[in-house]
Amino acid sequence: MTATKAPHLEHDERARVGLMSVDEALASVLRSIDAPVGTEEVPVAEALGRVLAEPVIAPISLPPWDNSAMDGYAIRAADTEGVGPERPVVLQVIGEVRAGSRAASSVREGTALRIATGARIPPGADAVVPVENTYPSELGTLAGPASRDAAGPLPTGIELRAAVPVGGSIRSSGSDVQGGAAVLEAGVVLTPPAVALASGVGAARVTVYRRPLVAVLATGDEVREPGSDLGPAGIPDANRPGLVAAVRAAGGEAVDLGIAADDLEEVVSRLRQAIDQGVDVVIVSGGVSVGPYDVVKAAFDDVGHIEMWRVAVQPGKPFAFGVANSVEGARGALLFGLPGNPVSSLVTFELFVRPAIRRLAGLARDHLLRPTDRAVLSEPASKSHGRRTFLRVRAVRDEKGTPARDAAGRVRVRLAGGQGSHVLSAIAIADALAVVPEE
Repeated sequence: MTATKAPHLEHDERARVGLMSVDEALASVLRSIDAPVGTEEVPVAEALGRVLAEPVIAPISLPPWDNSAMDGYAIRAADTEGVGPERPVVLQVIGEVRAGSRAASSVREGTALRIATGARIPPGADAVVPVENTYPSELGTLAGPASRDAAGPLPTGIELRAAVPVGGSIRSSGSDVQGGAAVLEAGVVLTPPAVALASGVGAARVTVYRRPLVAVLATGDEVREPGSDLGPAGIPDANRPGLVAAVRAAGGEAVDLGIAADDLEEVVSRLRQAIDQGVDVVIVSGGVSVGPYDVVKAAFDDVGHIEMWRVAVQPGKPFAFGVANSVEGARGALLFGLPGNPVSSLVTFELFVRPAIRRLAGLARDHLLRPTDRAVLSEPASKSHGRRTFLRVRAVRDEKGTPARDAAGRVRVRLAGGQGSHVLSAIAIADALAVVPEE
């Protein structure tokens, strides 16, 4: 087999066994999403992680007025022209300006007002001299050492031994943001700095896309609630708690549908319950393979229709995707059937469900997937023929915790542990999924 023919042969192999490629499967999922979910208005303080549906327009300038960048004294720059160590000037201190209040007097020739950082520049002043550049002076006496801070009683005067430029240590009105400008565009994710910016310009509320409502159902006669009696053949439910956490991390709001037995009527009942609640997405773990008790595909056909089944991916081949019948003209909920093995469940969520949730939440297509890098694996690994494999790996790190790279600039990685689709301990400590192409 030559390298040039390998991709063609791999495609033929997938076609022979009825498998869709990872890229084709993701494209099919995203094509089913014609627009994000609806919008809502929320307080800025509660909007962390949400996606803006409308731009944030600054109702005020920032700063709203000229203010002091330093603790010091507001002065007239002209009073310091020609001043130097051998030719100091003494200014009379006539009061002070606190942050949050207006000055009671103006700065006149030969005078100064002590001012706090952030306080509004008083009338008559066009510069601020930092306190550490001043020398307290009782008028008519020699100045003492340079000031260390602006606390304590007001001196009657300050001596300056250097000229101060116009605008020195002043933050000009609108130097950061002009009133009426769009400070955050639609589509932006509200990070802590973005929340601070919106709040800083006086925007109390913002319009965001609502969080997609995502129902999560586990299936399996053997599946038990974590911490409950397992009986002779039960296993704790890892998939549902893990998927609920993954939904929240992706920006969705999770609806826990519990655990259903491997019974078609019960699974259909749980699906209809979620659809009637108006969820945007339903995730079912388990029951999508070809076993005698795998009923999820039939349940999807009962409440909607299946768009695809089985993808050329390892782990996670028995992945199903469909769309529920629409209710009263609304878009039908997206239906995701994930494998029952916990690693396969989390990997297929990462590949197909997470991008869909992020798209429904209003994120642009270039922000749906994780960032990628080039890596080199430091130990051997095997994979299935014709399937794109996602190995659970950990980066080799230096003493500072920074991922190490080889001479070609590739991140050095090791397997995080066993690569079986049941080995939760490996994916729990993994830094990344190493993508090994089909060929």
